[in-house]
Amino acid sequence: MPIPLSALLSLLLLAAAPGHAQEGAAPAEAPGATEEDGPAGEGGAVVASEEDISDLMVVAPWPRPLPLSDGRAGLSDRVSIEVEGTEVFGTLALPPDGPAPVVLLLHGFTADRDELPIAESGEGVFRRTARLLAEAGYASLRIDFRGSGESTGGFDFAETTFESQVADARAALDWLAGEARVLDAPPFLIGWSQGGLVAATLAGRGAPVEATALWAAVADPQATYGRLFGTQALERGVLSAEPSTVTLPWGAEVTLGRPFFEGVIAADPVAEIAAYDGPLFVAQGTEDATVDPAQAEALLAAHEGREELWLREMDHSFNAFEGPEMIDEMVAATVAFFDMLGAP
Repeated sequence: MPIPLSALLSLLLLAAAPGHAQEGAAPAEAPGATEEDGPAGEGGAVVASEEDISDLMVVAPWPRPLPLSDGRAGLSDRVSIEVEGTEVFGTLALPPDGPAPVVLLLHGFTADRDELPIAESGEGVFRRTARLLAEAGYASLRIDFRGSGESTGGFDFAETTFESQVADARAALDWLAGEARVLDAPPFLIGWSQGGLVAATLAGRGAPVEATALWAAVADPQATYGRLFGTQALERGVLSAEPSTVTLPWGAEVTLGRPFFEGVIAADPVAEIAAYDGPLFVAQGTEDATVDPAQAEALLAAHEGREELWLREMDHSFNAFEGPEMIDEMVAATVAFFDMLGAP
């Protein structure tokens, strides 16, 4: 149902109010930016939360360090899943010792299934995560949402929406339910940035998952995309019947259809996660200029159930432009949280 124009304009005015991103705000890291984009947010001011959420942190009682082998943790297989007539491609990574619990990885805005390249590693954030998961005894499936990465046959990036990505993720869960190479048990979810918004929505709508991990997840779409696009560009996108091109803080241009911009106004990840009572792991950086710590706090405050906050001095890319150290620590903490639930 179309959103009334008066309501849209009222919401856009809220996005420009104090505490929200404004036109001309400091550059921010892109949710899932690519290496070609460069270290987004460089030189920009850090957007910090006004609330101290450090007292919400919980440390897993038995974190086990993850080995860093030569990469031969198991096997990887390129797979495809049909979603509404379009092939969604992914990579299934397996540990060496038979069927294992599986983790579904959901990438960020403008990214792909391997995610942002990590300095000095030769791996993307999700490619490395999949290897570390396999070394810890977990299988994983990472997908390219329709319109991204390899999943572009018959589906242009301009058509992407939060809801199209939720549909892709749900199809991936259905595919895993019939896959003999993973355990016949509910999967785990990891979503980064916009992928975290998708994961929160999926979990909140009752998808059968064992636990949900949100890494720098978008909980306030208006603030996040208002900062990335500028509120005037966001308003144009909502009001234009034709696709709109926006310039991101690091200079890249992307074209998106009106349904994407309407989704920015209408989506409410906090309300979605409030409907989820399963285990929740939230990783957040204190120097994140794209998703500030207040958004992590909002997700935790809305959620009722077992939860953990992992808060560190890191940016939206988990300091990937400096090397893999912070990412390895975050993956280990996520695995420790999964381990507490009895897997693998």
